[in-house]
Amino acid sequence: MKTSSHFVSGAGLGLRRALMGPLADVPDSAIDFMEIAPENWIGIGGRFGKQLRQFTERYDFLCHGLSLSLGGPAPLDEALVRSVKSFMQEHGIKAYSEHLSYCSDDGHLYDLMPIPMTETAVNYVAERIMRVQDILGQRLIIENVSTYAEPGKEMSEQDFVCAVLEKADCDLLLDVNNVYVNSINHGQDALAYIRAMPSERIRYLHIAGHYDEADDLLVDTHGNAVKADVWQLLQHAYQCHGVLPTLLERDFNFPEVAELVAELDIIRQYQDEAERTVKNGSLVSGGVRVSR
Repeated sequence: MKTSSHFVSGAGLGLRRALMGPLADVPDSAIDFMEIAPENWIGIGGRFGKQLRQFTERYDFLCHGLSLSLGGPAPLDEALVRSVKSFMQEHGIKAYSEHLSYCSDDGHLYDLMPIPMTETAVNYVAERIMRVQDILGQRLIIENVSTYAEPGKEMSEQDFVCAVLEKADCDLLLDVNNVYVNSINHGQDALAYIRAMPSERIRYLHIAGHYDEADDLLVDTHGNAVKADVWQLLQHAYQCHGVLPTLLERDFNFPEVAELVAELDIIRQYQDEAERTVKNGSLVSGGVRVSR
C-alpha cells in the first residue's frame, strides 16, 4: 500500500513479470511494499510499462540492482547509475540497493562473484560506493551476498561488510537467507554475524528460500519456500536490531499467490511478536534481552 513515509515498512515482495498478472487483484493490505531490479525495467514501455506504472502508483517501491559490479575491475558504470536515478524519480522509488560483489569486467558474467575480503578491497569498493552516492544524491544500500568460495580472504565476512559500511558511509540491506547459506557453506556462526551488523545502518531485510545441494552446500536459489532455520534467524535479527521492513524474494517456481501472501503473513507475525516483546517491557541490547 502506498504511504507518505520517507521509507517502507512491514512485509514486501519482489515484483517479477510472471507475478504481475496474478498480483493485480490482490488486496492492497496483502503487500506493504515491492522491489524491482531497475535493469529489467529502465526504458520498458508498452504493456509492461503500463503495468509497472499501475504497481508503482499503488505500492511503495525500492530498486535492487543486479549489474553495477561494485567490486569489479572495470570502471564504474556511471551511466547506469544516472539511468537508475532517473528511473527512481520517474516512479517515485524510495531507495536503491546493490550487491556487495562483482559481476563484470569487459562483459557480464551473469552471476554475483565474491569480492576478496581484504583491506585493499574495502578501500576500493568504498570509493566506488561513494561515487555512486555522489551521483544519486542519497545513500546506497549494499547487500551481503551468498558465496560458494572465499578467494583471498584476510578477514571475516562480517568484519569486511562492517568495514565497507563504515568507510563508504552507506547503508545495509541485510539478507538473512544469505547469512544462513554462508554459515553452512563456510562454517560461520550465523547468530554472531547478525549480532555484528550495525543496527543504525540496516534499512531493510531480505528473506528467501534456498536449495540443499548437500549437507555442507546450500544454493541461494530464491526458488523455494523459506525454511524453518531461516525463519528463526529472521526472528533473531528482530531481537538484535528491532523490527525492520522485510522483503520476500521469489524468482522462479512460483506458487499460488495465496502461498506467497501466507509467507508475508509469517513475516508480519514475527514483526508483531517482536513489537509486543518491546511493549511488554523487554529491550534487546546486543542480542541480549534485558528487563526495564
